[in-house]
Amino acid sequence: MFDIFNKKNKSSHLTISIANDKLYINGKSIELPIHSNMLAEYLGKPSESKGNEIHWKELGISTNPHPNGRANHLTLYTDYNPMETKSKAEQKPFFTGKIIVDGIEINKKCFDNITMRKYEVKHFTYTGKKSPCLISISYNEIFDKDSVKPELTKDKYAIKELDEELIEFTDFGFKLSIIQELMYSKELLEPKFDLYEFVEWYDKRKIDIEKEGYEPIPEVTQYFKDLPIPKKYASEITEIYQDGGNDIYMQLLRFGEGWEDYWDIENIEDVKQFPNLKKAVLCYAKENVVDELNQIGIKSEWL
Repeated sequence: MFDIFNKKNKSSHLTISIANDKLYINGKSIELPIHSNMLAEYLGKPSESKGNEIHWKELGISTNPHPNGRANHLTLYTDYNPMETKSKAEQKPFFTGKIIVDGIEINKKCFDNITMRKYEVKHFTYTGKKSPCLISISYNEIFDKDSVKPELTKDKYAIKELDEELIEFTDFGFKLSIIQELMYSKELLEPKFDLYEFVEWYDKRKIDIEKEGYEPIPEVTQYFKDLPIPKKYASEITEIYQDGGNDIYMQLLRFGEGWEDYWDIENIEDVKQFPNLKKAVLCYAKENVVDELNQIGIKSEWL
């Protein structure tokens, strides 16, 4: 393992490259998803672990693995988040290394999202900023030739009535944060929604993701609005973590950039249904939400 925490060897000495469906960190092959413990072989020992977040602050890199310990993406912080700090000096260091895709180094301040392949590179910006605040390098199972595709049945995405008590939501943005935890992080809520699979399944019209994926697709949004959430799962929620690279947002807006406000949490009325919720990290929420959550004892902060 190489030491990238040496004072003379920070993130500026890191090169993350993608070629022929292979991912490399400083020339060393890495396969996502990967167990978080294994990332130390590529990035060194993490500087901080909080809940399901793991940070290499000296490198400007983080990830948030699923409960099974496996991470399917890396988040590279390239600029400060104005929702969290007032200046770059307060949030340094950033990721200053190279990102090379198919032999070409991308300009971290301005590039088109690289999608439709096994490893995708996407930038996310915040309202009022022109250049990306973070870049996500993520594993896309749909375009992994070696992955096993689940069987697509006729009723897979049919909304079913459940004969049990359900959670009633008043805020769609909050519901999406809960779905992220239950469906993708804890894998309790089924079926695990996959946009490309849904489009293949949907037969009321032809949905063209390449053309329509720059805005929320109405049928997809409606699916999540209609999706019933059993009340028995409410106690499973101990924290929510919003990130532009979360699975739920990737399904709702295939080519999103992170500045969108479609899913902002507008009020905290639904919180009372989750007695074990103790922490929230947010990026899609109105400005008052973080303060209101803290006031009722839920430790909250901006991403």
